[in-house]
Amino acid sequence: MIIRTLPNDTGKRSKDYSGTNPPYFTEDAIKYLNKRQVKQLMTDLPSIDREEDGGKLTAHKMFWMWPSIPDIQKTITEMVFIENAVEDGLYLCNIQIISIESDASPSKIIIYPLNII
Repeated sequence: MIIRTLPNDTGKRSKDYSGTNPPYFTEDAIKYLNKRQVKQLMTDLPSIDREEDGGKLTAHKMFWMWPSIPDIQKTITEMVFIENAVEDGLYLCNIQIISIESDASPSKIIIYPLNII
């Protein structure tokens, strides 16, 4: 699932979000995504968690169901930029990551529209 916020201008590509308390995902939002069985979450926000949360990372842990029953098949990609020309709909997504062993990795997202008749 790709979630992009408004306004969706190209300034997002270089915006410094530090100290701005940007929007984040609520617990209810994460519960909804988990109920819908979302496995790959992509957003243009700098984090799905609030900027100052004391290191709790509540939304991340809730999305991955950590530590009770961790789902290691799920991914979160933050700070993606999806052009306005890309219409809402169904897409095939290719997530390319570099081969390093880490809890976070730079990635490249490529989406292909699905033309379902």
